[in-house]
Formats: sequence, structure tokens, C-alpha cells
Amino acid sequence: MEITIVFAVVAVIFIARAIKIVPQQSAWVVERLGKYTGALPAGLNFIIPFLDRVAYKHSLKEIPLDVPSQICITKDNTQLEVDGILYFQVTDPQRASYGSSNYIMAITQLAQTTLRSVIGKLELDKTFEEREIINAQIVAAIDDAALNWGVKVLRYEIKDLTPPTEILRAMQAQITAEREKRALIAASEGRRQEQINIATGAREAAIARSEGDKQAAINTAEGEAAAILTVANASAQAIERIGLAIQQPGGVNAVQLQVAEKAVEAYSQVASNSQATLIVPSNMSETAGLVGTVMKLMQGSKPIP
Repeated sequence: MEITIVFAVVAVIFIARAIKIVPQQSAWVVERLGKYTGALPAGLNFIIPFLDRVAYKHSLKEIPLDVPSQICITKDNTQLEVDGILYFQVTDPQRASYGSSNYIMAITQLAQTTLRSVIGKLELDKTFEEREIINAQIVAAIDDAALNWGVKVLRYEIKDLTPPTEILRAMQAQITAEREKRALIAASEGRRQEQINIATGAREAAIARSEGDKQAAINTAEGEAAAILTVANASAQAIERIGLAIQQPGGVNAVQLQVAEKAVEAYSQVASNSQATLIVPSNMSETAGLVGTVMKLMQGSKPIP
């Protein structure tokens, strides 16, 4: 009975040590008598108890590694505190187990030394502008060395760049001065454009006014010319009709009567003006002679065609 119990306990221990359940995205390295024999994939696996043992357990997931902050010296001899984060993944469990005694520490140290080397080639202002270039150079440098450790470096990101307090104040003053300079330039450009717009508007307004004055003068001249022409035509037609009327029977007498009436009307208008001095001919027959002279001229004139 005791032997049976002993065999049962041994069997349970044997089975427990033989069965290995590996989680998903994991790889367990197995050694047999101290020598590498293989890596157990995810799922249910069996090994030889007491001969085989799980020496290393690796996660095949993407692992973020916080790289401690450090002081770097830029090309222009400025101290800069830099920290970042590195993302890597185990791709070869065998190399990750035997390629380095501690691949995490190796990656961290290599990331720091590479970062110092890259920062030392750049000036302070460039370090803030070329983060992507810095990240790419660090990834390329670490990835080449990490191949022997069975690790694939995926990316590196700089979390923070902190210059000394004095440098930070100087940078802020420089930024403030640059912004004030841009504001002054923008204001001067605005005033310049305003003056240009005002001058352009005044010039266009003057041109428009001159064009208007020109057109008004042309219209006035054309109107006056048309009026003079109309008056001349009317006068010519009146003279022509008077000439035709004189040639009719009784026309001469009618004209004599009209001329006499005009003369009498003129004398009466002058006499009605109290401030005017009226000089009456001594002989009224002179008036009749004037009327006769006018009639002779009108009779002697030819009708206007």
C-alpha cells in the first residue's frame, strides 16, 4: 500500500514536471542537461522530467523600455537633459537567451551612448527641430547591434528635451523678440498697403472726375452748338418767310406797319423808364425815313433758298 502511494506521488510529480503550458505570445527556452534543445511554442508542451528544464522565458510582445534621462552636450557646447522611450521585440529566443547576459541592460546602455553621439553632432536649435532624424538614427544604430541579441528594435521616441534654466530663459527672450519683430513687420506692411490703396483710390477717383468733366464739357459744347444751329436755322427761316411775305400784295405795307410799331414800342419803353434819358428826333419825318430805308433794303434783298 505504501509502495503504491509512493508510485502515485512519483507519477504525479513526473507528469507535473513533464507538462508545460506556454502562454500566447511567449517562448520558453528548454535546456537538456545544461544544453539548449529548443524553444517551446505557445500551448501544451511535454518535456522529459529531471533531464529537461525551462531555462528562460521570453515574451514575444512589443515591450516599451524607459531609457533613463541623461545629460548630453550639443555641438555648440550646451548641456541638454534628454530622456526617451524605446520599443523592442524578441524575435529569436535562442539569441535572446545566450547572445547577451542581459539584453535589456545592453539595449538601454546602447540607446544612451547612441543618443549622446547623435546629440553631439547637432546644435541646440537643431535638436528641437530634428527629433525625427534623431529617433531614426538611434533606431538604426541599436537595431544593428541588437540582431546578435535576438531583439528587433522597432522605434525610439524622445520624451523630453530640457535645456538649462539660463538657456531656456534666453530662448524665450529670443522667441519674444522674434515675435515682436514679425509683429512690427506685419504692421509696417499693413500701413504700406494702406497707403498704396489710398493713393490708388485717389488716382482712380481723379481719373474718373476728369473723364466726367471731359464728357460734361463735350456734352455742353455739343448742346451749345446744337442750340446755335437751331437759332440760326430759325432766323434763316424767319428771314426767308419775311422776304416771301414782302413779295406778296400788301406785304410792304404790312412790314412798314410792323417796323413802325416796333419803333413806337421802343420809344414807349424808353419813356417809361424814369432813369433813362429820351432823345426825340426834332423831325418825326426822320422816323418815317428810317422805316422807308429798312423797307428798301428788305425789298432789295433776295429770298434765301
